[in-house]
Amino acid sequence: MLRRMFATVLVLLGAGTAFAAPEVTGNWIIPDRTALIAIDHCGTGLCGRIAKALVIKPGHPSTDVHNPNKAYRNRPLVGLQILSGFAAGQDRWDQGTIYDPESGKSYKSILRLNADGSLKVSGCVLFICQSQRWTRN
Repeated sequence: MLRRMFATVLVLLGAGTAFAAPEVTGNWIIPDRTALIAIDHCGTGLCGRIAKALVIKPGHPSTDVHNPNKAYRNRPLVGLQILSGFAAGQDRWDQGTIYDPESGKSYKSILRLNADGSLKVSGCVLFICQSQRWTRN
């Protein structure tokens, strides 16, 4: 009887972890290799910020100049939160938002860990999504 209960508990624990959202916290390099994004737990979800500028493009602004809210246009890009509100899903983090400081626009977003360890970051408008592959630093 005790063995059967123990086996049932192990099966239930295994089933619970099989559907857990992947661990995506850490530092990620964006595709053009110009910035390092730090993803971490924020409350019960995830958020991410620009942790470091790896390449400073000539004439590229260092503040959030494209933000639609004029009060935020002087915020430095380094330290700026660009990922917010992500909730754990079965195989991904979803219900989040990604902010694009180059356009000043925010998009619904999904984070999914690829088999090779890279991160698929998708930004969506309605049902149309564009994705990037971020690599772990």
